[in-house]
Amino acid sequence: MANGMFIKVEVDAVAAKDAAVTKKLTEVCPVNIFAPKDDGSLRIIDENLDECTLCDLCVQAFPGKVKVVKLYE
Repeated sequence: MANGMFIKVEVDAVAAKDAAVTKKLTEVCPVNIFAPKDDGSLRIIDENLDECTLCDLCVQAFPGKVKVVKLYE
């Protein structure tokens, strides 16, 4: 969905349209990478991607629906 300098966050397209998924991801992310759009679907805040601590809370909340891909190594 969006790219940062160090990571890319991928969210399943169907899950990204679900307001409940959006609410949960917004709650669990400590660095505010996720936010709701006006229609309740998910918005990834590109400016905050580089703040990701790789805590994996978003992935744990929705296994198989959210991936944090490291763009280095």
